[in-house]
Amino acid sequence: MKDPVQFLRHHGLSVTAQRLAVLRAVSRRSHSTAEVIAEEVRSEINAVSRQAVYNALGTLAEKGLIRRIQPAGSPALYEDRVNDNHHHLICRTCGKTVDVDCAKGRAPCLTAADNAGFEIDEAEVIYWGTCPKCLAKSARSRA
Repeated sequence: MKDPVQFLRHHGLSVTAQRLAVLRAVSRRSHSTAEVIAEEVRSEINAVSRQAVYNALGTLAEKGLIRRIQPAGSPALYEDRVNDNHHHLICRTCGKTVDVDCAKGRAPCLTAADNAGFEIDEAEVIYWGTCPKCLAKSARSRA
């Protein structure tokens, strides 16, 4: 996103300091919770309420400018990688989340065994496992 002001206007949104700061925070801290993003925004523009950040996140996600993912048992995470139907890999130990390119082909990447009459346009997949850092730490503690 080269010009966030034009980016917001192009998507029919008014340009506010909160929205600009939220876009920048999500871009800097991909796969972060709303609380982490709120802290990042506050460090940039000081006086901003938690609710203003939540509202901006909701609006930006609704318009498709950022993506909200909600792993089972975890708070929602936000990222700025949108419109490519990628998936995620999450460490069960530390919660680290990384992008994984589409499982196969173009969106929706996976074919449901039965689409129940739906026209499927997206597949959201979350792979769970243990990241290399946590695997190494576990191996050291066993040794």
